[in-house]
Amino acid sequence: MLAAATLPWWAPAEQASAWMREFVEIACYLLFAMMWNLLAGYGGLVSIGQQAYFGFGGYAMLVLGNFAGVNPFVAVPLGALAAALVAVPVSRVAFRLQGGYFAIGTWVIAEVFRLSVANLAVVGGGSGTSLTALRGIARPVRELATYGLALVCVVAALALVYAFLRSQRGLALLAIRDNEVAAESQGIDVRGTKLAVYVVAAFGAGLAGALYFVGNLRISPDAAFSVNWTAFAIFMVVIGGIGRIEGPIVGALVFWALNKAFSEYGTWYLLGLGLLAVVVTLRFPRGLAGWAQQRFGLNLFPTQRRLLD
Repeated sequence: MLAAATLPWWAPAEQASAWMREFVEIACYLLFAMMWNLLAGYGGLVSIGQQAYFGFGGYAMLVLGNFAGVNPFVAVPLGALAAALVAVPVSRVAFRLQGGYFAIGTWVIAEVFRLSVANLAVVGGGSGTSLTALRGIARPVRELATYGLALVCVVAALALVYAFLRSQRGLALLAIRDNEVAAESQGIDVRGTKLAVYVVAAFGAGLAGALYFVGNLRISPDAAFSVNWTAFAIFMVVIGGIGRIEGPIVGALVFWALNKAFSEYGTWYLLGLGLLAVVVTLRFPRGLAGWAQQRFGLNLFPTQRRLLD
């Protein structure tokens, strides 16, 4: 984080801009994967429709910037807040489903979001539109501001997720994941805790979406609500280690490196990602971060509890 924070000052001038754009991309991957890990890895709520909030956060940022006159960088957290607010009524539908039905139901909800936005001409319909609110800002200033915002979002998300998991509410979440009936018998508010983590995950996904499209400057329904976002998040979490804070960090870096090195191979690249995920799952069931912890005792974000005599 220290190296990233000082990058604009020590990186070569001709490379600093490219490196900042790459960091913003990694930050978006990490934020989205971290929220999926919180929802599924810690909460046991396996969703394949989190792209609904990724896209909603991006479109909320665009509407606030293009039509409401809000500074797009200020609109990023506001877009995330809008995603969290819309997650509350959506959860009433999603929580009626359990297990695999919940996973498929969240995908259907995301498709409803995509089709609804694709029919809104005011935001460009199916072809999308551009973020015109940043036209008056010079490119170096825009890139530096986006980079700084991405860095703040990553640090804040890591700190808040760690603090949450170390709290009493985080312990309750782990208890629900392990045995929902037993947790409820101990007085834990199962529904309230699930709702809280679902809304927090929606906020984080919306933050990642808003940040991504501030850097991309253009948004479309197919790009914003693509199921690939959740597929890639699952890949990152599985590779890094599900149910570990370090997992999405390792997974995001591996995914970014593979994406830069092999994405030009198209379908073969996607098949390679799937094969790699299978191999890692068989050889390293706890993920790369879990293997490193077991092999070398590395645990950057310990969340376990110890009983004291």
